[in-house]
Amino acid sequence: MSASPKHLELLAPAKTADIGIEAVNHGADAVYIGGPGFGARHNASNEIQDIERLVRHAHRYGSRIFITLNTILRDDELEDARRMAWQVYEAGADALIVQDMGLTQIDLPPIQLHASTQCDIRTPQKARFLQDAGFSQVVAARELTLPQIRAMADALSTAQLEFFIHGALCVAYSGQCFISHAHTGRSANRGDCSQACRLPYEVVDTQGRIVAHQKHVLSMKDNDQSANLRALIDAGVRSFKIEGRYKDMGYVKNITGHYRRLLDEILEERPGLARASSGLTRLLFTPDPDRSFNRGSTDYFVTGRKEDIGAFDTPKHAGLPLGWVSKVDGEGFELELDQGVSPLNNGDALTYLDLQKELVGLRVNVATALDAQARRYRVEPNEAMDTLKDLRRGVALSRNRDMAWDRVLEKKSAERRIALDLSLMETPEGIALQLTDEDGHAAYVELPLDKQPAQQAERAEAGAREALSKLGTTVFEARELHLLWSRPLFVPASQLNALRREAVEQLEAARLAALPRLPRARPVEPPVPYPEDTLSYLANVFNHPARDFYARHGVRVIEAAYESHEEHGEVSLMITKHCVRYSLSLCPKQAKGVTGVQGTVRAEPMQLINGKEKLTLRFDCKPCEMHVVGKIKKSVLQQLPAAPIQFYKARPKAAH
Repeated sequence: MSASPKHLELLAPAKTADIGIEAVNHGADAVYIGGPGFGARHNASNEIQDIERLVRHAHRYGSRIFITLNTILRDDELEDARRMAWQVYEAGADALIVQDMGLTQIDLPPIQLHASTQCDIRTPQKARFLQDAGFSQVVAARELTLPQIRAMADALSTAQLEFFIHGALCVAYSGQCFISHAHTGRSANRGDCSQACRLPYEVVDTQGRIVAHQKHVLSMKDNDQSANLRALIDAGVRSFKIEGRYKDMGYVKNITGHYRRLLDEILEERPGLARASSGLTRLLFTPDPDRSFNRGSTDYFVTGRKEDIGAFDTPKHAGLPLGWVSKVDGEGFELELDQGVSPLNNGDALTYLDLQKELVGLRVNVATALDAQARRYRVEPNEAMDTLKDLRRGVALSRNRDMAWDRVLEKKSAERRIALDLSLMETPEGIALQLTDEDGHAAYVELPLDKQPAQQAERAEAGAREALSKLGTTVFEARELHLLWSRPLFVPASQLNALRREAVEQLEAARLAALPRLPRARPVEPPVPYPEDTLSYLANVFNHPARDFYARHGVRVIEAAYESHEEHGEVSLMITKHCVRYSLSLCPKQAKGVTGVQGTVRAEPMQLINGKEKLTLRFDCKPCEMHVVGKIKKSVLQQLPAAPIQFYKARPKAAH
């Protein structure tokens, strides 16, 4: 069960323990979930007893539970974080996902550490450093291409490489966005992002001309690597992570089931690879990622830069095409469904674009079929018709909530079973049952018995098979069942049931006993040098132990995190691989028809304007990156803690 280059791990998100349990049932080899605090998802905390319940369920299958402790911490928070780390460890959690290097310097339990994507892991050198500093798993930046992923995997010798394969995309390099804190005081690095990237902006060039009007130019489509799994495996990815910011039960069931099916197909093709946990998942529905919340799909930069990666029209879930409006009146409207679309239901949620291309939503109160084929409907919406802007004949409708689909996912939608071989045999004193599961764990239970031949041999044998195969309330299912007796014996069904139950309990105990704690990696000694000797605010150093960590690794100049409020002027509030110019076909490279930088390519800055908020876009064309530049608001500066981080004051400033 330990991490190995041959094992593939499907890592699913969980907002709550109940969602985590269903993630395991739908095929997750591991689940990540917030603890009581310090996770990068504000208001997504879970109590220790709920984590313990999730751990118990997951460990039955050999699935693992990772706790997100991936915010940056003040010095006065480290003790609470330390206590929480011990609590989740004692509850059985298998790893901590960490951003703040200060945590590595305090008294943590011997639990495995994973380097969060918030660590901004973009280079093989950074990944190798984190491995040598004691991390067992590193979560690569989402912006990497296949060659870059392969180079990173090649740089690792003991750590496992993890990569996001589905879900929402932060437009910034993770850990490199400070707009939320600069404008509202809410820090993305402390789990409280205000999502400025989802707002609409005017894009203005240096001559004051509007290049784009009220477009969500920092809003990305959602990540979908369904078509790239084989290539990612070939590049060295072994942990496949589903993003899950506040995602609900239906989303987790659907998306986890989708990738479980895809990965199982690959495992069938490649006998040299294996699952990281046990049991076969049978889905009781057909997964469809398009039915879950999404902003459209993109594989981002994995197969190269593309123009069409943004959800510029709306950051909302438009849904799947449904049909078109054929008639409108004061009480409702009629619509005709597209070919192949499932029937309309009361309670369905519909969307359409108004004349300004803004997404409008409505809820179906009553849907009445107007023909026998249920292709034409009369719709009475929950909303008053005069509030539905620009709803008119010919408007295309989509459905972003299908009540029939929701009802499917509200019910039991998956079974996960571990294959089991059963052998009932004679002993000198009676009979015995031996169980051997698909992983080779075994249980053996004897039953003293006055061995009497059965009067009806066939009936006795059938009864024995039926009693021993009753595994429906367990995690097991019978693969083979052998009756190894010289002749069928009379054994009451109650005794066979008791024998089976005792053997199953023994086997479950044996499985849990054989599931090892994931070992904590030892840092290389003496400490390996950090790839750079100077760290700016971009390194997110927010406490003394974090500063000491980098100093031990040879860093000479260490600035405070942006949240310490030492940066009052204009700085890069976001660094991103996404380029607004490129997506609007205004990149100088596109105009010149060149790939790569030949000579000097310069792109003039632009401005983003949302009400009173103004940000400057600066384009660094050589690495093909965009910086969103601004400064912290005075109102946020007034929130400066009474005891700021003092040790930075005398240190020389690094160039940004």
